[in-house]
Amino acid sequence: MPGRYQADQPAALLVLLHGAASEAAAVLRHFEPLADMFAIIVLAPDSRGRSWDLILDECGADVAFISRALRQIFAGYAIDPGRVAIGGFSDGASCALSLGLANGELFHAILAFSPGFALFAHRQGRPRIFISHGVQDKVLPVWRCSRTLVPRLQRLGYQVLYREFDGKHIVPIEIIRESFEWLTGTVSARPPVPGPENRR
Repeated sequence: MPGRYQADQPAALLVLLHGAASEAAAVLRHFEPLADMFAIIVLAPDSRGRSWDLILDECGADVAFISRALRQIFAGYAIDPGRVAIGGFSDGASCALSLGLANGELFHAILAFSPGFALFAHRQGRPRIFISHGVQDKVLPVWRCSRTLVPRLQRLGYQVLYREFDGKHIVPIEIIRESFEWLTGTVSARPPVPGPENRR
């Protein structure tokens, strides 16, 4: 919860999905300082298994868990329905892209940091999409992943902001900041937030 949250001022909400063999606490540590700065509520669930079941070509326990968590968040907090986003890193980014495309009436924006793929079979609405990828990524090579994904999304008519950076399978703080500026439509004049980069 951002420190500036007020019940009479509906806030932006980001569902944030961690990478494979990781957990919510790990990804939240790297995103939380900037989420607080931009007044974004972050819901960071843990996958039910080693990674998200959608990555394993299933759609079951994880989606049900996220749905229940969202119902609790909407019931307990003032959320702006026009500023609900889903995002993630690595496997979490692939899952976020797939769920965001399939639920575009709920998620108006998608933030995918180093995604591997997206499922296109079920699409709904027209969410805005932010994608970033390191050109030195050896886990999910940029040429095989985002450089293939982005043109396909654009051909399908999605508005995509794509950022490549000189780095490996990580999410630099600068990329997080830019994605939050893009998400909220605001520009932060504060100095960079110190901290480690998200490696999973």
